Amino acid sequence: MTLISMLLALIIERLAVRSDAWQASRYCRSYVRFTAGSKLSVLSAHSLGQYLWLALPGAVVALLLCWVDSHLLTFLVNTLLLLVGIGCWHYRQLYKQYLNAMDRGDEEAGFIAMQQIRTQLGSASEQYSYGQLLLWLNFRYYAAVVFWFLLLGAFGVITYVLVRHLQEAVDEKDAADYAAVLGSDSKVDCVAHWALWFPARLFGLGFALVGHFSRASNALLSYFLDFTASNEQVVIEVATAAEQIPAESINTLDDTSYMVQLAKRNMLFFLAFTAILTLSGWLG
Repeated sequence: MTLISMLLALIIERLAVRSDAWQASRYCRSYVRFTAGSKLSVLSAHSLGQYLWLALPGAVVALLLCWVDSHLLTFLVNTLLLLVGIGCWHYRQLYKQYLNAMDRGDEEAGFIAMQQIRTQLGSASEQYSYGQLLLWLNFRYYAAVVFWFLLLGAFGVITYVLVRHLQEAVDEKDAADYAAVLGSDSKVDCVAHWALWFPARLFGLGFALVGHFSRASNALLSYFLDFTASNEQVVIEVATAAEQIPAESINTLDDTSYMVQLAKRNMLFFLAFTAILTLSGWLG
C-alpha cells in the first residue's frame, strides 16, 4: 500500500492537481490562524511547547487512523496527504514561465521568474544557478516528503510539510500572523535543519549512484558527519559533483535540464529501491 500510495500521488500530482485546495500552504495558514485565536497560542509561543505544536496536527491524524484501523481509509488518507505534501503548482507555473521566456530569448523575464522561485522558496544563497535552485526545490517538495512518509507515514508528512511551509517566504500579513504565533524564539529553522539532515545525505548517495560516483561520493563524504553545514549546500554541492555543468551553460536551459533530469533519475532510483523493499517484505 505504501508504494501504491506514493506512485498514485506522484502520477496524479503531475496530471491533475492544480487548484489551491491541493496545496499544503492553504492548510498550514489555517492551522496558524486557528492557533492565533485559541489556547494553542500559549503552546506555540513557549520555547519547548513549540515542538509539540509543530507535531500536533500529524499526531492527531495518525492517532485517528490507528483508532479507525481501516487499511482502505489509511491508504486513501495517505495518498491524499502525499498529494497535498508534494503539491507545488505555483512553483510549476513559475518554472513554465521561465521555460517560455528562455524559448523566446527573453532572459530578463526568465531571471524574474527564477528570482520569484528563489525568494518564495527561501533559498539560503544567491550564488546557486537556476538548475541548482530547481534541484533544491525538487528535494524539498518530493524527496523529503517521500522520505518522511516512508519513515513515519501520515505523521511524518504532515509535520514535515508544516515545518517546510513555515520556513518559506510569505506575504506581510501572513508573516505578522506567524510572528505573533511563534514568538521571537522560533524553533522552525532548527527543526527543519534536523528534519533534512539525514535525507540530504541519503539522497546525496543517490546522486552518486545515478551520476558521477567518484566525484559525488567525495563531496558527500566531506559532509557526512558535518552537523553544521546547511542541507541546501550539501544537496546542491553533491548533485553538482554528480552532474557537472560546463561554465558556459550556467543559468541556461541546459543547466536546468541537466539538474532536473538528475533529480528525476534519483527519485526513480529510490522508488525502485522502495519497490524492492516492499516486495521483499521489509516495507509494508
